[in-house]
Amino acid sequence: MDKGVMSEKTKVQLANDLGFGDKVADGDWSDVTTGEVGSMVREAVKRGEQAMAEEARANGKAHQNAE
Repeated sequence: MDKGVMSEKTKVQLANDLGFGDKVADGDWSDVTTGEVGSMVREAVKRGEQAMAEEARANGKAHQNAE
């Protein structure tokens, strides 16, 4: 069984953050538009990139401090 890429919790959080959480509060995603889904994907990618950049900065600082 495929669980998908994002957890349900993450998807609901993104929907809430983007202003259409009321559409999915009951667990039914059928009223979400393709544009809203696209916004969710873009925001998820943005957040992932930010997390990776922060991790890289933290690892770089730790590495520099090791010298």
